[in-house]
Amino acid sequence: MKRKINLFWFRRDLRLHDNHALYQALNSGHAVLPVFIFDTEILGKLNAKTDARVSFIFAEIQKIKKELEKNGSSLKIFHTKPSDAFQKLTEQFEIQTVFANKDYEPYAKERDKKVGELLQSKNIGFELFKDHVIFEENEVLKDDGKPYTVFTPYSKKWKQVLDETEIPTFPSEKLSENYLKVNPFVFPELKELGFEKSDLKIHPPEISEEIIRNYAKTRDLPAINGTTRLGVHLRFGTISIRELTKKAMEWSETYLNELIWRNFFSTILWHFPQVVDKAFKPKYDFIQWRNNEKEFERWCNGETGYPMVDAGMRELNETGFMHNRVRMVTASFLTKHLLIDWRWGEAYFAEKLLDYELASNNGNWQWAAGTGCDAAPYFRIFNPESQQKKFDPDGEYLKRWVPEAETSAYPKPVVNHKMARERALQAYRIVLK
Repeated sequence: MKRKINLFWFRRDLRLHDNHALYQALNSGHAVLPVFIFDTEILGKLNAKTDARVSFIFAEIQKIKKELEKNGSSLKIFHTKPSDAFQKLTEQFEIQTVFANKDYEPYAKERDKKVGELLQSKNIGFELFKDHVIFEENEVLKDDGKPYTVFTPYSKKWKQVLDETEIPTFPSEKLSENYLKVNPFVFPELKELGFEKSDLKIHPPEISEEIIRNYAKTRDLPAINGTTRLGVHLRFGTISIRELTKKAMEWSETYLNELIWRNFFSTILWHFPQVVDKAFKPKYDFIQWRNNEKEFERWCNGETGYPMVDAGMRELNETGFMHNRVRMVTASFLTKHLLIDWRWGEAYFAEKLLDYELASNNGNWQWAAGTGCDAAPYFRIFNPESQQKKFDPDGEYLKRWVPEAETSAYPKPVVNHKMARERALQAYRIVLK
């Protein structure tokens, strides 16, 4: 007779501590078998076989498996479609309930719907919990019950709701005796998944009090180590958003606001899923983009002739990271100076950024392009040269990434700033009439 168990499904919450759904599973009264699925639907869409995000996930899953095996449990791993994995699991075990943390992206919602239907057909429960944001869905709404579409009032209400509640903790790490005792499961090789190990280094998940306390002073200076570099860890849940938010509340209002922006964009994506491929403001879908492929290639390669833009793109291509201030400058340049559709830039960032997250990437690109819910006005067009003088006055960042900037080897500017600015204003004005 099969033993009754519950499953915990790791997704974008790759940690054993302060994990909401894992905590609920371990408190459920049945032994818990943890599962991870290398989803072929997602992996099949990745272009680079050395995608650093896959290497990162692979390494984190290995760590979790080793930790579980210290307590006589293990992690069951699949490389298939989620619904196929759960079909197999239902044949092997008598599962009562599957526990997982929510994911608000359109593909994830569709995936969970399919898995939920399969489990329901077998009388198995499927329970989802909030874990990777502080507030979700309808928890922060305007007084009339509608979602916020402007950040400042959203952030005020977010803080007000937080004052009226308390950030909980879910000490899943204290319940390790409740895992299913099993012999270790086989762990696949990375090459069996169709990938190779990436050489890109990922910043460790250290929450630096010094960086967060000084964040307001240092966050705009790309030459120094003045940002937390925790984006990738928030994306894959190797740190707890609750733990980080509590520290931000204590150490830095400016950094807390950055976390609220992340929450805001997640909520926007949930309420307005059309933003994935359409402008939040529909009239902006009528902009006559130039979409010059050669100019786009120069932007991608960091060869526009504008050192601040090129430094950012080269940093991205080489490290999988780009400084926040420079992300704004490069995105503004692509959409305003070159009049290239923001979706092209968004897709390029999605392929290259280690911390790529659909909601934030989409929200920030639409912000830069002026097409989004809470966007920079269309007439705000960053001048890359004045941005450089302001935020990299000694040229340290530029020297690191564009050492040939002052030489004849450096390309001439792809476009004249003044002309490009006028051209962009005209293109935007036409659709706003």
